[in-house]
Amino acid sequence: MAGRSHADATQFTRAVFATTQWSVVLAARDLETPGSREALEQLCRVYWPPIYAFLRREGHSPADAEDFTQGFFSSLFERESLASIRPERGRFRSFLLAALRHYLADTRDRARALKRGGGKPMVSLEAGDAEAFYALQVASHESPERAFERQWAGTLLRRAQERLQAECGAAGKLALYEDLGPQRQGERDRSQAELAARHGMTENAVRLAAFRLRRRYQELVRDEVRQTVARAEEVDEEIRHLLRVLMP
Repeated sequence: MAGRSHADATQFTRAVFATTQWSVVLAARDLETPGSREALEQLCRVYWPPIYAFLRREGHSPADAEDFTQGFFSSLFERESLASIRPERGRFRSFLLAALRHYLADTRDRARALKRGGGKPMVSLEAGDAEAFYALQVASHESPERAFERQWAGTLLRRAQERLQAECGAAGKLALYEDLGPQRQGERDRSQAELAARHGMTENAVRLAAFRLRRRYQELVRDEVRQTVARAEEVDEEIRHLLRVLMP
């Protein structure tokens, strides 16, 4: 991969995430593909929370769960069995969970997960950060499978929210996002008159801005879901499933 520019890698990463996460899986099998490792590393950074949550709910200690998470992502694309992977066989969510179970079966007799790949792990978890996230996000009564799926849904929503925030920042509307974005939904103690005065807008303009942010957020959530399924017609079904998962 010598001679590849950072700009080339960034462009490839953006192109991959504009299609589906399966594109990352397929491209990563070819180490000569420009930017393939960078795209795979980004995927690992995005999807570690459901993996870590599953491991902790299975009873692994925080230290072992971190090791297993790192070892899983490092070994994931080294298996010869991945040569037969076909995106049309299922959702990316189901693929990752099945691959994790296979990895755990392979390493069940080891006291700690081996760091495969000979070097820097694909996903680096800062000591304590993963466990702090887990303590805040995962209910103590959840099964490993439900913890995985709920964190999966949360990961997609966070990515959509981060993208919306970035778009608003680029458009010079970050203040509007901070007051009207999805992270503020459900708050009933804010006066629209107060918000209108704060932003130099009419109350109708505030309502319209809030509506547009909600609509754009929904579009971004659909796009995040679309990246994890094989066919466009599966998007609505997957969204309904994730909404059920998020219900208390």
